Amino acid sequence: MGERHADGRKLFFKEKTILITLVLLLAAALFCLPLSVATAYNDRSAVLLMDAESGKVLYAENAEAKMEIASTTKILTAITVIENADIFMNATIPAAAVGVEGSSIYLREGESWRVLDLLYGLMLRSGNDAAVALAILTSGSVENFATKMNQTAVKAGAKNSNFVNPHGLHDKNHYSTAADLAKITAYAMKCKIFAEIVKTKTHKAVKLTPTGEEIVTFYNKNKLLYSYPYATGVKTGYTTHSGRCLVSAAEKDGRKLVCVVLNVYDTYGVTKGLFDRYFCGKAQDRAEIS
Repeated sequence: MGERHADGRKLFFKEKTILITLVLLLAAALFCLPLSVATAYNDRSAVLLMDAESGKVLYAENAEAKMEIASTTKILTAITVIENADIFMNATIPAAAVGVEGSSIYLREGESWRVLDLLYGLMLRSGNDAAVALAILTSGSVENFATKMNQTAVKAGAKNSNFVNPHGLHDKNHYSTAADLAKITAYAMKCKIFAEIVKTKTHKAVKLTPTGEEIVTFYNKNKLLYSYPYATGVKTGYTTHSGRCLVSAAEKDGRKLVCVVLNVYDTYGVTKGLFDRYFCGKAQDRAEIS
């Protein structure tokens, strides 16, 4: 009887040891996966770290690949509006901007909004309805606005991009590259109004409805602003076609960086790692990526 108990205990500990070993092997395998993993319609990932002032590329992976970029498109949308519209005027929301697919600030036809407040709704809450409203208010139609977007992109230095809408929802003719998106972002961040919007964590907007004034509060979706001390913006993005995307800006000791990650699962982790490697790493580490 004692031998049976002993054998049972041995079997139990053997099975437990095997189970623990399997769990550890699985955890190790997951931990060792590359940070840039393509998991969506985009067939690859792209990463780029750039000095915002000089335009010097500090790190790049597939930076010239044409990719879907989801709502990071709105970086270009915002700077195009700022350069072509009176952002302090009040504007009436058109029917075409109501009920747009995806993320929304829940615009209603006939409401009156200040253009600047719509820009906050665009960049903090990623409102696709705000994107359409701003496009129509600026250029009369989404198509005309897309033309202006492409002109602005070229002015910023983009060479391998094409934009057909202001929000970044899937379209086979709507794409950019990590390199182009970094240039567009660096260009936009030179505009004080744009830079102020994208670093804002909370904004209170006023809209006029048939029943009177209403206060709307926008909270920024960009988690980097809350978790990374040097972050200064700028935009998140996600669709099932693009995967997870993030364009970020950071500043430390007068040095300004822009980081673009496209179709990367751990967007915040990869971005923080690249910023830290440059800002906080040893001198030889900074030299290696510069």
